[in-house]
Amino acid sequence: MESQKQNQIQVELTDEIAQGTYANLAIIAHSSSEFILDFIRIVPGVQKAKVKSRIILAPDNAKRLLFALQDNIQKFEEMNKSEGRNNNTFGELLPPIGGVPGEA
Repeated sequence: MESQKQNQIQVELTDEIAQGTYANLAIIAHSSSEFILDFIRIVPGVQKAKVKSRIILAPDNAKRLLFALQDNIQKFEEMNKSEGRNNNTFGELLPPIGGVPGEA
């Protein structure tokens, strides 16, 4: 139990980071030693989309992220199913890209 306490990492979350950054598109690329995740915000009717955040991961950490996302998505779907909500299929979750005029 004592060694477990020593191995814990304290994570600090600043107020600015805690606010989060909205992104509705992610582009993933890789090299022989890194995975690059660019999080982008697309605004309807605007031709340019800005990268809001770039995360660079080692392959082992990219795999950990994949497994953590799969686990959380499974838990999310189970929770929604138990509450009688209909889970969307993957295709329905994809945002429209390009050619969508903005409406007010």
